[in-house]
Amino acid sequence: MVTFDTHPDRYAHWRMSIDGAVATLLLDVDEDRPLVPGYKLKLNSYDLGVDIELADALQRLRFEHPEVHCLVITSGKDRMFCSGANIYMLGASSHAWKVNFCKFTNETRNGIEDASLYSGLKSIAALNGTTAGGGYELALACDEILMIDDRSSTVSLPEVPLLAVLPGTGGLTRLTDKRRLRRDLADVFCTTIEGVRADRAKAWGLVDVISTPSTFGDTLARRANDLAAAGAHLSEDPPPRGIVLTPLRRTHGEDAIAYPNLEVALDRAARVATFTLRAPASPTPDSVDAITAQGADWWPLALAREFDDAMLLLRTNELDIGTWVMRTAGDPAAVLAVDATLATHAGHWLVRETIGLWRRTLSRLDVSARSVFALIDRGSCFAGTLLELALAADRSYMLALPDERAAEPAIALSAQNFGAYPMCNGRTRLANRFAVDTLAPDRIGTMLRSDAAREAGLVTFTPDDIDWDDEIRLALEERASLSPDALSGMEASLRFTGPETMHARIFGRLAAWQNWVFQRPNAVGKDGALKLFGSGSRAKFDWERV
Repeated sequence: MVTFDTHPDRYAHWRMSIDGAVATLLLDVDEDRPLVPGYKLKLNSYDLGVDIELADALQRLRFEHPEVHCLVITSGKDRMFCSGANIYMLGASSHAWKVNFCKFTNETRNGIEDASLYSGLKSIAALNGTTAGGGYELALACDEILMIDDRSSTVSLPEVPLLAVLPGTGGLTRLTDKRRLRRDLADVFCTTIEGVRADRAKAWGLVDVISTPSTFGDTLARRANDLAAAGAHLSEDPPPRGIVLTPLRRTHGEDAIAYPNLEVALDRAARVATFTLRAPASPTPDSVDAITAQGADWWPLALAREFDDAMLLLRTNELDIGTWVMRTAGDPAAVLAVDATLATHAGHWLVRETIGLWRRTLSRLDVSARSVFALIDRGSCFAGTLLELALAADRSYMLALPDERAAEPAIALSAQNFGAYPMCNGRTRLANRFAVDTLAPDRIGTMLRSDAAREAGLVTFTPDDIDWDDEIRLALEERASLSPDALSGMEASLRFTGPETMHARIFGRLAAWQNWVFQRPNAVGKDGALKLFGSGSRAKFDWERV
């Protein structure tokens, strides 16, 4: 089983150091420690294991080192920044592994930009050697790119001419949407295997600053300090002390994964996983001092970490489970009380980072290629932050009890539903649901039972207790009978309404074009470019344009 929790003491490929407000992540890949046996991670190339460490480091900087306002990403290898995703790993991997790998790397790169926007953690990629493919895509996610001008190092996105696939981690989109590269120059750049050297890279806007080897270190230090100063607008006085992200408490059974606040039941025969997220069982702190004292055990932070981890485990290890059912349990008032605390102290660094983790975790749910159903029945607490699960679902079912109104479940909105957790298209899930740009806060804190929830358009169906079991069973069986390929495409198309943002475009390209290209014989057939890479043989293409 592939797991996603790690610690700097166990990193094999990254070294993290902190000097005041500047942190440095040094990429120094151990080529003999791939995540899966069968290939060497030469030339500072990466696989999923390398990126799991990067994601962990980013998370720890946000929670354990809030004093850091600039992240430097550079290489520990001589004359080689990063050669991108390991091609031999890709060539030997299943289609599902390739797509999931690209999705996780996309989410990690988006997290670098999220940290800049929401946390004041600016980033600079210090390209101290040749940078290709995914290595350049990692640099594109940073606020600035500094490139060494040693007359030999280049930057490139060679996937199209070299491998017959696309840059898989947002490279095409960031070139045009973020760096505003002219379309014709982007075309030349993305079809030039050898890439471009520093002078042209600077002239075209592929990098921000170039520097000779003798001045590279000083230039980097100056730019890092300037970026740290730019990111310090969110800092507090005195500078806050971080918390420790303690190890997750996770137990595995044959058909279940359990955490203190979450349980996932696996029905492999039905191809269904049921997530049950629990509200806090006791009062949670409402002052920043008490919140900080609880640290990683604070309920909203603990549950977000558990939910994120569970989704990653299922996405990678349980490929046949195509439907995720969301359930909740507990007192809705307890969740609303937590949401009130989140709104009151949103400016405090730990509260801000906890809201940010929920934002990124819910976004991971949005882009996971799984059908999502929400079941709102007796004992549910779909309120505020937890209501986002139902708003993210493809369908929601709410139990109606006409003869037992007091026992009927209820849902409730909080201020958090109106802007705290935007989707990757920039809309709240409420606004996205109704295909509008924004929605004014309404009915906050009001407990809405089945009739009111249905009339407000907040749930899909409200079966009564006589029909409930059969209707849910039939809905899940019907979903499981449909083509997973068609469902993934349909869900990705329907989940995001309105205009696209850069991040929505990145995931749209991955869900459609890269997914398709990764299955084409021109790339992965026995004579495909990705399969033949490094063999000395030329790929044989089917020349039909389809």
